[in-house]
Amino acid sequence: MLDKLFSPITINKPRLKNRCVVPPMLMNFCTEDGFCTEQYASYIEEKAKGGFAMIITENIAITEAAKGYQWIPGLWKDEHIPGFKNMTDRVHKHDAYIIAQLNHPGRQASEVFAHAKSWAPSAIPDPYHNTEMPHEMTVEEIRKTVSDFGDAALRAKKAGFDGVELHGAHGYMIPQFISFYTNKRTDEYGGDLFNRLRFPLEIIADVRKKCGDDFILGYRLSVDEMVTGGLNAMDVKTYVPFLEEAGIDYVSASIAVNASDDMMIPSMYYRHAWAVDYAAEIKQVVKKIPVIAVNRINDPRIGETVLQCGKADLIGFARASLCQPDMPNLAKEGRFNEIRKCVACLHGCVGHIDTGRRGSCELNPMIGHESDEKYWIKKTSSKKKVMVIGAGPGGLSAAISAAECGHDVSVYDKEKWAGGQYRLAAVPPGKGEIADFITWQMHQLDMLNVKIHLNVEVDKQLVDEINPDVIICATGVTPIIPNKIPGVTNKNVVLGQDVLKGTANTGQNIVVVGGGLVGAEVTNHLASLFKNVTVVEMRDGIALDEGPAPRKDLLRDMKKNGVRMMTGTAVQEITDESVVVSGEINETIPADTVVLAIGRVPNTVLADELKNAGYDVRVIGDAHQPGLAGAANREGLLTGRTI
Repeated sequence: MLDKLFSPITINKPRLKNRCVVPPMLMNFCTEDGFCTEQYASYIEEKAKGGFAMIITENIAITEAAKGYQWIPGLWKDEHIPGFKNMTDRVHKHDAYIIAQLNHPGRQASEVFAHAKSWAPSAIPDPYHNTEMPHEMTVEEIRKTVSDFGDAALRAKKAGFDGVELHGAHGYMIPQFISFYTNKRTDEYGGDLFNRLRFPLEIIADVRKKCGDDFILGYRLSVDEMVTGGLNAMDVKTYVPFLEEAGIDYVSASIAVNASDDMMIPSMYYRHAWAVDYAAEIKQVVKKIPVIAVNRINDPRIGETVLQCGKADLIGFARASLCQPDMPNLAKEGRFNEIRKCVACLHGCVGHIDTGRRGSCELNPMIGHESDEKYWIKKTSSKKKVMVIGAGPGGLSAAISAAECGHDVSVYDKEKWAGGQYRLAAVPPGKGEIADFITWQMHQLDMLNVKIHLNVEVDKQLVDEINPDVIICATGVTPIIPNKIPGVTNKNVVLGQDVLKGTANTGQNIVVVGGGLVGAEVTNHLASLFKNVTVVEMRDGIALDEGPAPRKDLLRDMKKNGVRMMTGTAVQEITDESVVVSGEINETIPADTVVLAIGRVPNTVLADELKNAGYDVRVIGDAHQPGLAGAANREGLLTGRTI
């Protein structure tokens, strides 16, 4: 079925067993001084075990000052070599190749983490670091940096890496020299194309000189920088043949820069494999070397289609490999229902990194904890009857985890569908594949012979009849109703969750009260149905609790759907025909229907009753603390492991 995806391919001299590649993803798992940790080595090794043919590390700093984040790996000194040698040896045991991506962020380095002023071809700040003016590099400093790349590549070879990838994408130092967007020099490193290419060509030559011809040398690039004055596909197609002639062995075709980062790491608002045509553009101009396609390819069957269409030679499954590190093995065996697919929420991977934390995955709590024993499955010697109340992602995760450890588990939920609030999150535009995760959880429970009882309202009498040893309460939340607002109990007032459930219809003119993420998504859902929707929020922005990239995409979609957004505004009164608001604008807004999406509080009524009755009750997920699905998912796994 996946003949092309699982056919071998040769890069330089190594013969890869399949076309499944893990592209670079920043995870922040190393030490602040760039040393490989057991956490990082275990995380990488898991992908090798899972059947990926080639794994490319996140960007490795070539100098101590080449850091954009706190805990990225480094190869700027020989002391780094032993730790990475341990990692590469472990990867090679699983018939996989491993490539070290080498990088200097240039103006995108952070003075906070690099403890030095950033360097760049020209003194132009990066949009994300616009308070930091980069140092404009001298010719001597440029040549020193070229040598630093070559030295880091040699250390990578000594550490057992099969090759290196030069990070020439996403607006880092190498493309800063190539692009007129960032390079305003008028010396031998600026102006004419060959001058702007001089820096990467010198790096390629230095790496080849120090590492030899039989060492894989890849190159990642942004086919289109997606900014005014930046590189476009024709520019890049013009210079790629010169890189190939200089000695690169493959091209990884990405897109965008910091200023267009929502396209660099696309959220669920982007269609699957949406950027593969950019890889196809590069395939038109290379002579022999393979091209890797990346961006929103979360299913091996989509990867096969990309290959069959001739768009690329290898497929980069980046965040797909976070969700399911053994995806290639499962796909090769035809076990597609067991593949947990990335939904592009960007909460754990990008969201954690952007807020200075270690990377993770909302749907796979094991990421980053592969070497942490408390996350491991340990078969129990004392089998217990476990009753899980609530079939949201947290409850289902707890049920899976407890069953894996050997307990007798059953799940109950009052709704006719599993998934809880997370299933409702699949209703608004662009969010549909969220439901796929719940389907995956249900399939896992089916394989574990766990019975799931839907449409069952659980009370103490039912619990007494079952008499479980342990109760896991994942009973979710109760919506907040602001009773102080006059008219809030009118017949034209409905709850946001009921709108998403399909149990409450609305009129044509709607006011949504509450512009957090839930309110914004309910608003967008209604607006996509061609209704006239105004969302009212007291804070100074809409969906402020969403991550930067998906928030940008959500707001863009809301604008396209004609949503009126009112911030810094409070509701004073609800009438049968309108909503009275005050704040930046005082207005009476006509409304057939008013939708409440103000917030939610934990629903612990049943849990408290059962605790008072003497049962062993564990409260998890939103019932413990309202939050994103990832927190509930992780809490569920750990709860199941510790029964």
